[in-house]
Amino acid sequence: MEVVYDVSGSYYEACNCRAVCPCRREGERSGGRSTYGFCDFVLSWRIVDGRVGDRDLSGLDAVMIGSYSDDEVGAPWKVALLVDHRATDHQFQDIADVFLGRLGGDTARQYATAIAEVRGVHRAEIELRHRPRRWKIGVDRRILARSVESAPSEGEVTCGIPGHHQPGTELVADVLTVDVDGFEWDVEQRASYRSAFRYAT
Repeated sequence: MEVVYDVSGSYYEACNCRAVCPCRREGERSGGRSTYGFCDFVLSWRIVDGRVGDRDLSGLDAVMIGSYSDDEVGAPWKVALLVDHRATDHQFQDIADVFLGRLGGDTARQYATAIAEVRGVHRAEIELRHRPRRWKIGVDRRILARSVESAPSEGEVTCGIPGHHQPGTELVADVLTVDVDGFEWDVEQRASYRSAFRYAT
């Protein structure tokens, strides 16, 4: 029997590109290569309403870190996933299955088929602030991304991960620091983005 999921909430990400991140659509411009030929990223989802089958995921958070090179065929992603430490064992598995695309549906269609390597799936104490001028991802002392200001753009900016059908806003991350599972970087004044999301089968 097919496992059905439906999760929605708020989305915030940051990466090492310059704003506006060139992989996004901006006005009439389609997405293209990363600013530096590779992308180091942190993605975060706050699940406001969510379920997998009859299990409720509402109120839980997830963070994905990863990297890819534009010069590798298919630009395959290497990632790690951090799951809210408050999740039960079943919820932990559900969140991993949804956001890594294992259950198909929107996450598989929109981004997860790019994932070629999963370095780890871990529980973590995640601090997400998804509100205007207070955007933040914090995970222990291993991950920090923070945005306050929006970035100027030439037309509407959309991102394929939450979906180009979702309106959003390009931001500037004043800090982006990661040290998890072999992913390590520390940059400032880089691209970030916020929107809503809804994924379902």
